[in-house]
Amino acid sequence: MAVSAPFSFLKNRKHQLDRMTLGDLVYSFFTYYAVIAYITVGIVSLVFAVKWFDNPLRMLLAMLAASVAFPFGWYLVHRNILHARWLYKSPLTASTWKRIHFDHHQDPNDLRVLFGALANVLPTVGGVIAPIGYLIGGKAGAAAALGWAMVITCFYEFCHCIQHLNYTPKLGFLKEIKRLHLSHHFHNEQGNFGITNYFWDRLFGTYYSKAAELPKSPTVFNLGYTAEEAKRYPWVDRLSGGTRGDGHPKRFWQGKDGQGTQPEEAPASPEGSP
Repeated sequence: MAVSAPFSFLKNRKHQLDRMTLGDLVYSFFTYYAVIAYITVGIVSLVFAVKWFDNPLRMLLAMLAASVAFPFGWYLVHRNILHARWLYKSPLTASTWKRIHFDHHQDPNDLRVLFGALANVLPTVGGVIAPIGYLIGGKAGAAAALGWAMVITCFYEFCHCIQHLNYTPKLGFLKEIKRLHLSHHFHNEQGNFGITNYFWDRLFGTYYSKAAELPKSPTVFNLGYTAEEAKRYPWVDRLSGGTRGDGHPKRFWQGKDGQGTQPEEAPASPEGSP
């Protein structure tokens, strides 16, 4: 199956990373609208950083601060927001949580929900990094920090894709972060929150190198949104059409292979579904 045309690969059926080659990914990655937006913002920011060039040391310090703040911020958001359970408990935030993380854990290979939503990522990164850069180096520092943060964002997103791609990296760094990230998705989601940087996991005690160090989590695919939770907070269930939302016509109470016992008063199946 051919790779989709620029700007439209999400409409193409070939969106499963476990069925794509590295070449497919590179093409799709650099024609994805959000990545194009990050690159554009990054180039424009760095151009203004050069235009407003003032103190090279402060500009470098601003970029260094962005390099520290980005993985730390990602760790905090990933652990305390994306894996928290309060977002699905409100109809105002359930759809956001479903889009930005639940669907990704339901089907980690689905490229359509792997990328962060542009409307969430750009304001968050810009709203945190640019002020830090400004405090360090004025408007030149803000522009340099934001531009560098866009480079980091693209690097993070590409590494995240590699971690789910049907491809064994030759570079030791990529191979190791892929191993750690896949353990987060398929063994225990309460650890290894980093993507390319696991320093904060080590610092805060959420790092694990081997599966034997933590028990297998029963909520690794549903992030705690079980059938019981779906009864109390039905919005994600409704948005998912009553299924797990990963392309398999199974209920939330069913396991990956369709096993499990249906709890009393589980959400009713749509007509015609199993």
